[in-house]
Amino acid sequence: MGNKMTAIVLTGAIALTLAACGNQEREQGLAAATREKEAAAATAEASSYKSMFSSSVFLGDSITGGLSFHGVLDDKNVMGNSGATAMFALEYVDDLAGRNPKHVFIQLGSCDLLWPTDNPKQFSLTNYAKLIGTIKEKLPKAKITILSVTPVTAEAEKSEPRYKNIADYNQGLKELAAKEKVDYTDVSPIFTAHPDLHDKDGVHMKAEYYTQLLKLLQDQVK
Repeated sequence: MGNKMTAIVLTGAIALTLAACGNQEREQGLAAATREKEAAAATAEASSYKSMFSSSVFLGDSITGGLSFHGVLDDKNVMGNSGATAMFALEYVDDLAGRNPKHVFIQLGSCDLLWPTDNPKQFSLTNYAKLIGTIKEKLPKAKITILSVTPVTAEAEKSEPRYKNIADYNQGLKELAAKEKVDYTDVSPIFTAHPDLHDKDGVHMKAEYYTQLLKLLQDQVK
């Protein structure tokens, strides 16, 4: 009797163990399938954006450079140079014209705000106007959109107080766009909806920012 009871208990224990293993395997399988599905969706989205913005070029500094660094767009569609300012960007117009884009998105200003001059905003906007004028001369059919300077974290602003001028600078960009009759897009709603997009330095961006940026801009290239 004792042996029979032991066998029953053992059989029940084995059954429970097998059931638990089966459940665990199913859960692992579902988790793996979910990851694969998410990865496939991300790849499809990236491919869609590359196609959607194939006739566009993004001109800017290292923040703009993240578009190609993170593989969101191809190198041919991104001209993001570390430390670039509106003045330095004037040197890139011939290269830009050679790519013959239908849409030019410009995002400069993060470095301009730190330029060692008495009035960085005015100095930058003067060169920004020259940049737009030169692009219009070289690419008269291209649509030009100015993008606002991305915000920084409170820690980054504390470390570099000149970033407090971002809002004022963006207002200047908005007025410049109206004066030059080009489009202006405020990117700040991205950060309102997704507050955790900054990289460790509080200035540059994680990969997710760039997909959100293209999502914001997609209607402009349709």
